[in-house]
Amino acid sequence: MLKGLNHITLAVRDVDAALAFYVDLLGFTGHVKWDRGAYLSVGELWLCLSLDEPDVREDYSHIAFDASEEDFPRITLCLQNAGVTCWKTNQSEGDSLYVLDPDGHKLEIHCGNLRSRLEALEKEPYAGLVWL
Repeated sequence: MLKGLNHITLAVRDVDAALAFYVDLLGFTGHVKWDRGAYLSVGELWLCLSLDEPDVREDYSHIAFDASEEDFPRITLCLQNAGVTCWKTNQSEGDSLYVLDPDGHKLEIHCGNLRSRLEALEKEPYAGLVWL
């Protein structure tokens, strides 16, 4: 059986630019960097940046990072002041900011969790929703 998420690896064109985004803007901790990559972490998440040509898709796939309601306005302002591109407007429960990293990877900064999302679905279910 699987135990959980181990790590996420993202293809990046420029390791230093990606490091600046994830460490300086999003507050990740940098651990090591080498010619073709870097290891970072935030909370329990291990993120690998790997020098490669990103192939970003046009679907809704994205990575969502947790933020507290208290920190959300500061994070939002920081990303807006840095000129980070937004790719979607929030239409669901909890505050969310949807941004692109320097390589076009879709990210979400979200206040909430699975429990709060399920509670919201009890009040306003998605079309065709079935509880498992």
